[in-house]
Amino acid sequence: MTSVPSRFQRFLLPGLAFKGFVIGGGYATGRELAEYFLPSGAQGGLLGLSLAMVVWSVVCALTFVFAFATGSYDYRSFFARLVGPGWVVFELAYVVFMVLILAVFGAAAGAVVAALTGWPPLAGTLALMLAIGAVVAFGNRSVERLFGWGSVFLYAMYALFLVFAFTTFGDRIVQSLAIPQPVDGWAAGGLTYACYNIVGAVAILPMLRHFTRRRDAVAAGLLAGPLAIAPAIAFFACMLAWAPGIASEALPSDYMLRRMQQPLLHVGFQAMIFLALLESGVGAVHAVNERIAGAWRQRGRGELSRGARLAVAGVLLVGSIFVAERFGLVALIAHGYRALAWLFLFVYVLPLLTFGSWQLWRRRAARVAPA
Repeated sequence: MTSVPSRFQRFLLPGLAFKGFVIGGGYATGRELAEYFLPSGAQGGLLGLSLAMVVWSVVCALTFVFAFATGSYDYRSFFARLVGPGWVVFELAYVVFMVLILAVFGAAAGAVVAALTGWPPLAGTLALMLAIGAVVAFGNRSVERLFGWGSVFLYAMYALFLVFAFTTFGDRIVQSLAIPQPVDGWAAGGLTYACYNIVGAVAILPMLRHFTRRRDAVAAGLLAGPLAIAPAIAFFACMLAWAPGIASEALPSDYMLRRMQQPLLHVGFQAMIFLALLESGVGAVHAVNERIAGAWRQRGRGELSRGARLAVAGVLLVGSIFVAERFGLVALIAHGYRALAWLFLFVYVLPLLTFGSWQLWRRRAARVAPA
């Protein structure tokens, strides 16, 4: 007998999984926020973050509804129903994207472990890759538990960070927010950031299997934006206290933690960053495993084994380690992400907003048409 999905699984899990996908790398460390939002100043940066939240909510809601309506819970079947044979274009783009973001996650994990322990960055990179492989090997249930319990720790650490930031240098934060500044470029920054991260809505399709009706998909999609952006807005506000100098830091989080002089918080927050990187890496790799598992089932070969899932993860992760070692965190975020934003705009967002919306309208019209 199949158990009834809980409200958490129907409404919150998709948004938490989406948050888990986008938070890794530069978001958790503050590097992405420095790259795309600090140049627009305090008010402009907040406007850009708000724009990204709206884009995420709208596209997530439409993606979730399309996935539910077509029964597409892996990206291969989703794009096969959205653009037909054009799904191959998305898959190629996604593989490039995944190698890039895993390289970013590996570089960030190496930087975090090096800052915290003094060990070589490669030690942190390898630890993250091994943890990703261990989680994805056990399939959907293991991934869902990570997104659920990991989110509790993550939001708690961001709340503590915010409290200590305002206690230690809150006057600087308030002063930065109060000073009028130019807001040029906030829309471009917000859209760029939103577009290359929105692919997370497709990567977390396996988490949507608990929907029971269309309303679940709409609600979960609209909640995804606020759930994903709330920690970023809080963290950005704290960064303003040390702008513009903090913009050049590879780890803005570590820069602020050193000024708080709270050793336990420093350790806890760095652990949270590592967990955020783990969530994001798991989301990216699990999407590929589920795509392969879907094709495996269609050919009548049963379920994909744990060993096969681990092997797929290993191939992807090993390649990404070399990219991370070659280019580093700042360069990867500054150059690679902008190109991917345009790529996903054309192969995913625009087809979804046009042809995908038309398909959903046609399906709905067919259901309400008189017999």
